Amino acid sequence: MTELRFPEGFVWGAATAAYQIEGAVAEDGRAPSIWDTFSRTPGKVFQGHTGDVACDHYHRYAEDVALMADLGLRAYRFSVAWPRIRPDGTGPVNPRGLDFYDRLVDALLDRGIDPIVTLYHWDLPQALENQGGWTARETAEHFADYALAVHQRLGDRVRTWTTLNEPWCSAYLGYGNGVHAPGGRDAGAAFRAVHHLLLGHGLAARALRAAGAEVVGITLNLADVQPADAGSAADAAAVRLVDGLQNRIFLDPLTGAGYPDDVLAHVARIVEPDFVRDGDEKVIAAPLDLLGLNYYAPTYVAGRAGGAGSSAYPGTEGGVEFLPPVGPLTDMGWMIEPAGLTRLLERVAADYPGLPLIITENGGAFPDRNTEGTGWVADTDRVAYLDGHLRAAHEAVARGVDLRGYLVWSLLDNFEWAEGYRKRFGIVHVDYLTQRRTPKESARWYQEVISRNGL
Repeated sequence: MTELRFPEGFVWGAATAAYQIEGAVAEDGRAPSIWDTFSRTPGKVFQGHTGDVACDHYHRYAEDVALMADLGLRAYRFSVAWPRIRPDGTGPVNPRGLDFYDRLVDALLDRGIDPIVTLYHWDLPQALENQGGWTARETAEHFADYALAVHQRLGDRVRTWTTLNEPWCSAYLGYGNGVHAPGGRDAGAAFRAVHHLLLGHGLAARALRAAGAEVVGITLNLADVQPADAGSAADAAAVRLVDGLQNRIFLDPLTGAGYPDDVLAHVARIVEPDFVRDGDEKVIAAPLDLLGLNYYAPTYVAGRAGGAGSSAYPGTEGGVEFLPPVGPLTDMGWMIEPAGLTRLLERVAADYPGLPLIITENGGAFPDRNTEGTGWVADTDRVAYLDGHLRAAHEAVARGVDLRGYLVWSLLDNFEWAEGYRKRFGIVHVDYLTQRRTPKESARWYQEVISRNGL
């Protein structure tokens, strides 16, 4: 194949999340999060797995940073655990919690790795959930205070700050269909959470910028929504509805256009949107320096009377059919279609021009083949997945998309939320009994991609 090179200065890195890798859930003043509670609720997580130990990154971060350096990573996106910093969500800052991230940031910089901080990756302090969580407006204000506390400690060394990771998941899966923490099943609550998450982003972004943060952004799990039949008006209407609930409900207010009228009308059929107050949309539209985009699979829909819809998309029941994925599939059962990434990047660049983009997550869960005694873990399917998606990303760049970097998900095998430890996304294998790390075939392949700045 023709060699493909990415632009000069393209950022190559990897991503993780605090609850998925850190462990040490009761050490140095950390209090429970909603995921501690949820994972202990019978039937919520595969075989009752929890993040109590996970990858023990809290104690092994130096080893993990050395691994990153060996692979040639230029950036590392990690999340800060809110329950470590403000254990009750609102009270005094816990210095021991900040000490850990202090050590981590220094270790990264010592190895020439740029830290990218995500302030919220789903681990809301349980104390705040007890007061309503993201359905309560006050949580947005508490989030901004927490963000500022983290910046005050790390802002002299961290350039890039992302406020939220995938607020779609936090709202719809956490409060709408109960698949994620805190396990709520209320469509109206899901929409309240959407708004308060966005408000929290805006308040935090404004506070970070006032404090001198250099680059402020947010990460969204956007979907490439496609019709089952490109010529069907009913399917086009289903695409617009699902796109509104997944993409435009976040992108439009974040970029200053306010909530789309059709989306607000849909929300109003489910819950009175009285939680959107005058001035909120102006706060949400705080200037963005960077938009993080997470992509794993496309979404195909059809408009059909009596369609099953999905509880993850409130109000689609009875009119929308979500098509089952067709092979090849990842171990999560997700469809593999790299072209969807090209389409998504082009769409965002066209509809929201002038906004620099970075792929903050992309990767696949696949069963690994551990070749005993060789210190080698074969994951050819993952290499093929990553290669295809990087080629798709390059195609978008060639078509003029301002794409600044790519962060593979994930650096390490880890606690995969409701799937527990049975699904592996890492380019580094983790033996959960011994905590031994073994780079996979994909890690060495990625190391070469980084060194060449391309494929």
